[in-house]
Amino acid sequence: MSQLNKMLQDFNPNDLALKDHNIFGLPTTFDTAKLILIPMPWEVSVSYRNGTGKAPEAIFEASKQIDLYDAAAHDMWKHGYFMDRAEAAEVEKNIQLRHKAKAIIEELEAGKEPNDDSLLKKIAAVNLASETMVQELCDKATNYLHQNKLVALVGGDHSTPLGLLKALAKTNNEFGVLQIDAHFDFRKAYEGFTYSHASIMYNVLEQIPQVSKLVQLGIRDFCDEEIDYMLSQGERVETFYDREVKKRLYEGATWQQVCNEIVEALPQNIYISFDIDGLDPKLCANTGTPVSGGYEAEQILYLFEKLVDSGRKIIGFDLVEVGCGENATKDLDAIIAAGILYKMSNLFLKSQQEN
Repeated sequence: MSQLNKMLQDFNPNDLALKDHNIFGLPTTFDTAKLILIPMPWEVSVSYRNGTGKAPEAIFEASKQIDLYDAAAHDMWKHGYFMDRAEAAEVEKNIQLRHKAKAIIEELEAGKEPNDDSLLKKIAAVNLASETMVQELCDKATNYLHQNKLVALVGGDHSTPLGLLKALAKTNNEFGVLQIDAHFDFRKAYEGFTYSHASIMYNVLEQIPQVSKLVQLGIRDFCDEEIDYMLSQGERVETFYDREVKKRLYEGATWQQVCNEIVEALPQNIYISFDIDGLDPKLCANTGTPVSGGYEAEQILYLFEKLVDSGRKIIGFDLVEVGCGENATKDLDAIIAAGILYKMSNLFLKSQQEN
């Protein structure tokens, strides 16, 4: 690990967060931080409810209310966490593209044929912009990794992590992905969008051969096409269905046993993709596509702790699909997500330490 920064060493974690401090109220800059959190205010392809494009900024603000003591990964924050701020042009681009994508979805829902020439042109324009987003994120993350930074992503919808995963694939010959999610995300170009939030894991498996294993937890809402694709992948994909896990727990299995099995299914190096809708929807009521069922945040964080305690290394992560639209409970989603983000950051740093 890099030498601890003096400003962070002198920082009193018991004080209130100052306005000019960064994520979690830390007095960090890009140069003084080991972990860089990239915000992606992108929700172009969401298929139901908007709001996740506003999540990075909402989580940033809510994070200053998080107390920094963490018994599972004590004082990891002293290595420095820094979150970029999304540029106004980036936010506006997302808004304009979201309007275009929404209009396309409305045309499809109204019965327009998917092969209509005018519709195909509109879809192609959204796909090109999305491809650019993926490449720009890949380039940015690659640049940060070359500067010896650890990198994670704060979404945005679930299409956003693909660029970070591609960057990590350049320096990791083999790694696994642990996906926390209510959905498979195995749809091919859902609604015509190649980089749909519902297509992220299909794109990961098709475009990133370095991903040797995908382990999924929380899956409880899917279609026949996705089941067929999952089965076609053989042992490369292992799914812990929400219904089956709950049945085991109801019949006497312990959460520790389930977590041990999940960890055992993963290789040494792990990327964590955390779609917030993998949780019980009472904790993420404003996520784009909430589904009954899911888990408590503490259960998922316990799993992550077991992963780190096993000696496996986290090489990157994302937290996506946090809903922060204009409604009365949006701040609750943001503060819960901020707490999860902090714990994930701590465990990321802990896993990187030499044993």
